[in-house]
Amino acid sequence: MIPCVQKRGSRTVGLIFYLYEPGRCEEHTDPHLVADWDAFAPDPGRHPDATYADLAQLLDQPVDALSPSRRPDQHVWHLSVRAAPEDPHLTDEQWADIARRMVAATGIAPTGDDSACRWAAVRHADDHIHIIATLVREDGRRPRLNNDAARAQAEARLLEAEYGLRQLNPGDGTAAKRPTSAERHKAERENRPQAPREELRETVRHAAAGTVNETEFFDRLTAAGLLVHQRTAPSGDLLGYKVALPDDRNHDGEPVFYAGSTLAPDLSLPKIRKRWTTSGPEGSTDADTAAGPRWPGAAGARRHATTAMWQALLVIDHGTDEQIAARIAGAGEVLDALATTSAAPTRHELRRAAFLFERATRSHTQAAHGHDRALRQAARELVRSGPVLGHGEDGATTAMVIDMAFFLITAAAHWHARKNHAQQAAAGRQSAEHLRNAYWTAAQQPMAALHQRVQQLTQSRLQRQAAHIHMAVPELAGQILAEPGWHALAAALADAEGVGHDPMLLLHEATARRELDTADSVSDVLAWRLRRAADLPADGQQKLVVRRAGSSTQHVTGPVADRPQERRKAR
Repeated sequence: MIPCVQKRGSRTVGLIFYLYEPGRCEEHTDPHLVADWDAFAPDPGRHPDATYADLAQLLDQPVDALSPSRRPDQHVWHLSVRAAPEDPHLTDEQWADIARRMVAATGIAPTGDDSACRWAAVRHADDHIHIIATLVREDGRRPRLNNDAARAQAEARLLEAEYGLRQLNPGDGTAAKRPTSAERHKAERENRPQAPREELRETVRHAAAGTVNETEFFDRLTAAGLLVHQRTAPSGDLLGYKVALPDDRNHDGEPVFYAGSTLAPDLSLPKIRKRWTTSGPEGSTDADTAAGPRWPGAAGARRHATTAMWQALLVIDHGTDEQIAARIAGAGEVLDALATTSAAPTRHELRRAAFLFERATRSHTQAAHGHDRALRQAARELVRSGPVLGHGEDGATTAMVIDMAFFLITAAAHWHARKNHAQQAAAGRQSAEHLRNAYWTAAQQPMAALHQRVQQLTQSRLQRQAAHIHMAVPELAGQILAEPGWHALAAALADAEGVGHDPMLLLHEATARRELDTADSVSDVLAWRLRRAADLPADGQQKLVVRRAGSSTQHVTGPVADRPQERRKAR
């Protein structure tokens, strides 16, 4: 059940007219009162002699009794209460009870208060009601409506449990504003897949991912096809911005603009500027990404993002709440960057994952300044590297980075759940499911290629890799060796051993994560983690670096496991 306090108005009869008329799409059927302040209010929907003006006049009487100087300018209060599509049908009597409890909870008409505000509840559809009230009490005083929206939400959670309705997660006031009913109806009339507000929010988030200054940000907005208006002070300083879709027009044919702050709290210009001034302690990540060979292009950007997310996972285990909140916000920017640069097979799922995780990036926990630097830099590299191909090293590193993103988002959802951030935790879980789907799509081809690699290993080498698994993770060995992905993991262990790494050490590092119990295939996860940690080609076919005992290294082409002479040199 979703209660929504609407913008206050000044014309009581105007709102009544809207509630009782058929609506722009004939969506209002059988409008009638289900409850009111004294049970004797005229109902224009059921009584032929009752008019809209009659009902408005009675509602306005306490307002009109005041002198003009004491009357509030915006005296019309409006609350809509909507049930979920899957909820059972509610009778008029049940909606009447819901209306009385809502006006009591919000302070419009507290229970037992004979001098409360006048109100009426109109039902013109099966799934929702509208409550209209005038904001002057019978005794001439104003009602106390502090936090009326939050109190309506709290009452809705109680009503959901009592009436057996779908139970929504309680919010904390940090969510982006939902599209209004008028915006939803307009989108339906124009056959839009989503309301302009939601489309703009998604587009602006994608445009902001990885930017470093205002020029780049506004250039990306324009390149995305949005109309952009910048708000400047008399001094010429930039104060804010608003955006519109070119084909979203009002009755006068003018574009409908939305300010960044109305799309989402973190899309205001001051909040986006904070991303550009980010600096702070991230030395371990920089050191890790600087080591090893430079992987060029999109594959290198995805490797960098994978490493940055791995470091963020470690922080979620051991960092402070403020540090964790910063990493979660940075993870959202990485998902936005992945969504804009992904190949066609994974694009839809990644866009949905980024769209849903947006809710999890904000809470009342203040993010520590500078602790999202590595993730935001990774997002920038993803965007600058451009769209990826769906095969070869690009395709394999896409599977690698999505695999790591799944575990980071899952860890973020667990943290939110521990902090009782119900909406954020739910958003994280939903996002993780889309990442899971994207992973299976991205991993099919590279995992099949790695699976073929096991045929190039001798039986003794395959048995040695199995022995490594039994010694490193005895509790998971049976599951890993029975999974289809075991062959890809065996190839990764052989390649790592071939370039001088200790397989046991790599396995201990890769399994030191509690999120393994959420993996569909532990062997897949370990294969990608080993290839990242050992700086191996994701597709198993590119150039490798043989680490020697001295300071020099030798570049060889093709899988090292295929050339016994190179294995001997490496040892």
